[in-house]
Amino acid sequence: MTPVVKNSPMKGAGGTSGGIGTFLAGAAMVIVGGYLLLTRVSVVSGGWWFYGYNVFGLSLLPLLVGIGVLFYNGRSIVGWLLTGAGALIVVAGILANLRIYFQPSSLFDTLIMLGLLAGGIGLVARSLQEIPAVDTNSRT
Repeated sequence: MTPVVKNSPMKGAGGTSGGIGTFLAGAAMVIVGGYLLLTRVSVVSGGWWFYGYNVFGLSLLPLLVGIGVLFYNGRSIVGWLLTGAGALIVVAGILANLRIYFQPSSLFDTLIMLGLLAGGIGLVARSLQEIPAVDTNSRT
């Protein structure tokens, strides 16, 4: 049986005495700064070119053959391997051909976005630190 401790101080963010208010303010700053930054980013995909040839259709071949084998026999290990490998090839091809651009933005807007992110991360980190206890009984 665990003893009940009366008048135990309430723990803050991360189980420390760092402060929930500081943590929530920092988390809000990180969320707002991250949102503003990510809304200024464009992600586009190009064609799947390999030595001058478009290979997207070819990358679908293992996936489609695997699906066909699974419709014939749902317990086929080869069918599951082909389907998994084909899906992995398609996802890897999409990720490999992404282009990420930061949209034009004023310096002020960029500094606000990055400042909110940096300040919020700093507040969250500070809130997770243990605050040293102050001895109120001692006189200086």
